[in-house]
Amino acid sequence: MEKNDIEELRARVGCAAVLEHEGFSIDRKESTRRAVKFRRDDDIVIVIHDDRGWFDARSDAKGDVFALVSYLNGIGFAEALAAVGNLVAFQPNAPVWEKPVGHTQKMASITDRWNHRRRPWRASATWIYLQQCRALPCHIISAAIEADVLREGPYGSMWAKHADEAGAVIGWEERGRDWRGFSTGGAKLIFRFGMNSARRICVTEAAIDALSLAAIEPTRPDTLYVSTGGGWSPLTALALENLASREGAWLVAATDNNVQGEVFADRLRQMADRAGCDFSRLRPQCEDWNEELKERRERGELPHTRTAHQG
Repeated sequence: MEKNDIEELRARVGCAAVLEHEGFSIDRKESTRRAVKFRRDDDIVIVIHDDRGWFDARSDAKGDVFALVSYLNGIGFAEALAAVGNLVAFQPNAPVWEKPVGHTQKMASITDRWNHRRRPWRASATWIYLQQCRALPCHIISAAIEADVLREGPYGSMWAKHADEAGAVIGWEERGRDWRGFSTGGAKLIFRFGMNSARRICVTEAAIDALSLAAIEPTRPDTLYVSTGGGWSPLTALALENLASREGAWLVAATDNNVQGEVFADRLRQMADRAGCDFSRLRPQCEDWNEELKERRERGELPHTRTAHQG
């Protein structure tokens, strides 16, 4: 097959078609415009780059549509070409994320967009979302605002800051009642809440979970609560390695209680081994720490007052 034919085939068949044909289905709750999550039993594949790329959430496997077919079926490139060719007429049911209609405008910088947004305040839409929908106690919300890691997003959503070592914002997690995503044009590093110089570093998969775990645990001035934003970018790995390499560091894998959480926990365990630091695994009884927080609130197991964490 000529190179031009291969490129045309790559352009005509997306990763979503391959996954649906192989029995995967989309996880709408966990998907965003730029990262669509597909599940088949315990298998998880994330489709990116407008349906042209993918990666396996449980391993380092990634690539284009041909690599996906090869990976799923254990076949070579020639066989993958034939398999993809057979899917040219296949129309997946997975949603296609359409770009908004209208003229394209130059987007403001990450820093300007962050600074343009207000910090949440009592009775604001974001405060109500965090307190009522996410069960976060007021002292945790207040401490996060004081640490300047939260902003009011559109329609009562929350923006949670990802920053570099100097504290400069480079992106943010976005969470709302009916929305989850990451800042357009931003980069994932880590969300931080607590003592920046802390020995104990609890790593979660979402800023909401980091704040929830801080609400669940007794006051710990020795702890930094961290979120990877559900990803594992090179920048994220480097930031975590820097934390793990501190003198006396204690890396705690506080990731979700599911397959993906175990994969992330294993990566953190290997990182701790390389850094020579202490390691432990901390699992929620529910699937994640925010669900755990809600369960404990329903059972009346949370203290009414607690000293706020300093950022």
